[in-house]
Amino acid sequence: MSLFAGIELGGTKVVIGFGSGPDDLEPPIRIPTTTPGETLAEVVRVLETRSRTQALAAIGVASFGPVGLDPASDRYGRILRTPKLHWSDADLLEPLRRFGVPVGLATDVGGAALAEGRWGAAKGLSDHVYVTVGTGVGMGVVVNGALVRGVLHPEAGHLPVRRDPGDDFPGGCPFHGGCLEGLVSGPAIAARLGRRAETLAADDPAWDIIAGYLAQMTAALTYTLAPQRILLGGGVGANVHLLARVRLALRAELGGYLPALDTEAALGRYLQSPGLGDRSGVLGALLLAGDARAAECL
Repeated sequence: MSLFAGIELGGTKVVIGFGSGPDDLEPPIRIPTTTPGETLAEVVRVLETRSRTQALAAIGVASFGPVGLDPASDRYGRILRTPKLHWSDADLLEPLRRFGVPVGLATDVGGAALAEGRWGAAKGLSDHVYVTVGTGVGMGVVVNGALVRGVLHPEAGHLPVRRDPGDDFPGGCPFHGGCLEGLVSGPAIAARLGRRAETLAADDPAWDIIAGYLAQMTAALTYTLAPQRILLGGGVGANVHLLARVRLALRAELGGYLPALDTEAALGRYLQSPGLGDRSGVLGALLLAGDARAAECL
């Protein structure tokens, strides 16, 4: 069986897995995301060590964004302008060329969306959206089973939102201040409250504010993309105190306009947590590797 390497490059950590799917996945290796030089050198070391016992057939990279995904562009495979220190213009693919195998590339949330469609909470659906809320806010859109890639890639984090009347937090996005990411991401919550999201009590009023902003985003996706399901993941998005609140706020946001989503049961089916947990990203990277290998064999 071919050995694929999947690299989920996140804002705080990198997860590297070898295999081909959920039932064929070696225990993932986790390393911190520091500077590009240090991080990518460690990724190469892990791949070289594993390839000594079995040759790699392909590599998949599911990276935090924004990242250049147009193969015709000179920005392909590079991190674009990002608030993450030192990472703007980092070349993700050059260090991997030494392995001489096909490399598939997408965003980390795009890879997660693919994996959830193949094996997880969107299995059997042709169209779905995966939103991750953690270090940032990202979005992967799957239409007819394929990732949507346009002039860049779908973005949800920098959508403008209607501010809650009681919210005077200026926002934490260096580009837009109080955009969605600047209001609900993990760093934004920490800046707003002086403590991390996972330390908030279940009845903390901050959850209602965060849920309201996420409901605005979810309503916008519902109206514009009409997906069969939306998945909400990430360190913040998967918080047990949040999903039910977002469903409730979404119902209010839609205001009865869409009868198919105007019951608790319907919203429970429509807005869900990922089915693969924290493995979505690395499994998506393995899918990207498999697709890259298949494309080379055509």
